[in-house]
Amino acid sequence: MATVTLKGNEINTSGELPLVGSTAPNFSLTAGDLSTKSLSDFAGSKVILNIFPSIDTGTCAASVRAFNKEASNLENTKVLCISRDLPFAQGRFCGAEGLDNVINLSDYKEGSFGKSYGLNFINGPLEALHSRCVIVLDENSKVLYTEQVPEIVDEPNYKAALDALS
Repeated sequence: MATVTLKGNEINTSGELPLVGSTAPNFSLTAGDLSTKSLSDFAGSKVILNIFPSIDTGTCAASVRAFNKEASNLENTKVLCISRDLPFAQGRFCGAEGLDNVINLSDYKEGSFGKSYGLNFINGPLEALHSRCVIVLDENSKVLYTEQVPEIVDEPNYKAALDALS
């Protein structure tokens, strides 16, 4: 279990992020067209998992915008933006913002991604949503970098995540 804060108030997650050097757990998430995507669908590409509580908050939206901007310059890299929002809400946001360099995936059905990655909140006002995290994977799904943002309202360290790709 990890402890992070929301405006200074402690809340806990269900576990710990995958360790650097380990193989990332597979997942089953829902894409905007309601198809199911798994980690194996992105085999052969580097992957940035941009994980957040909800697209409908300012910090979450800022992270999607920031990674969308960077994604257009990344070779052989997919940026997956993951939350428990419905795929329709994710699509509406990205459509309105003109964001087309990231791939939105939803864990709305069972929350199994959050559980297997140890990042869903188990208490507090955001209970059952995902903690703000960034996980960077190589082409073989090996974990290169992880960050669980200690204060939920803060943005992740984009530079460190991007530097992990090289």
